[in-house]
Amino acid sequence: MKFGKYGVFTMTDALDAGQLSDLVKRLEDLGYSTLWYPEAIAYEALGLGSYLLSQSTKLNIASGIANIYARDPAAAAIGHNTLNSLYGGRFVLGLGVSHSALVSDVRGHEYKKPMAMMRSYLDGMDQAWAAMGAPEKKQVVLAALGPKMSQLAAERTLGAFPYNITPEQASVSRANVGPDAAVICEQKVLLCTDPVKAREVARANLGFYLPMPNYFKNWFRLGFNEDDLKDGGSDRLMDAMVYWGEADEIKAKLQKYFDGGADQVVIQPLRADGQAGPDWAALEAFAPG
Repeated sequence: MKFGKYGVFTMTDALDAGQLSDLVKRLEDLGYSTLWYPEAIAYEALGLGSYLLSQSTKLNIASGIANIYARDPAAAAIGHNTLNSLYGGRFVLGLGVSHSALVSDVRGHEYKKPMAMMRSYLDGMDQAWAAMGAPEKKQVVLAALGPKMSQLAAERTLGAFPYNITPEQASVSRANVGPDAAVICEQKVLLCTDPVKAREVARANLGFYLPMPNYFKNWFRLGFNEDDLKDGGSDRLMDAMVYWGEADEIKAKLQKYFDGGADQVVIQPLRADGQAGPDWAALEAFAPG
């Protein structure tokens, strides 16, 4: 699987069928290689993946991530096979353990120890593949921030997909996964030169993530502290999570991910107007060709 230099991450819940179709077609025209999308509330991850694949011809479609509590391992394995069989091997199944509150309060499951749960889940997928026939290529990645999950990603999948990070994570993840596994790094970007407005947009987008231990514990590993979580997030945390400014300035910052060993940087273009969908001016500015 060649992920390409730049991927795109887009929140999809607020987009209807026509907007989703337009999204993948325009990304293809701009030369992006991969669209990453979350599993949230409006759309089920594999069902949405099927629709996005059906509306595109060459774009890789990747779940970023599919919640392992949302379907059993056999369903995930069969879904992976189905989408890759029907759509020319263009689907990447990104898996993650999600977060305790989302798993227990929203889905009604008991949130278990992340490492043990993910290892057991991958074992279950392998058992399903053994029974029905393993695909030639298992196109799976793991949402991984810490060293143990990153090492598991390298051992059992194509690699790691860390989210809400800084360029330092690229070198940390590379050290954890070794030279052969993929390191795919997400970064939010905003074409805005007004620091007050930029941080307002950043806080609006990051507020959902601030209370989640999976994220703030990793931010602490990256050099932030509890003070950075106060009052909606410190300026330095917001500036790290959302690169804002002119396109050339942002591109220079994104290069630090590649310098640290990232295989792909997945940009999530935010909009200063607060509307749903990506900022197409940003996507055009960062388009690979």
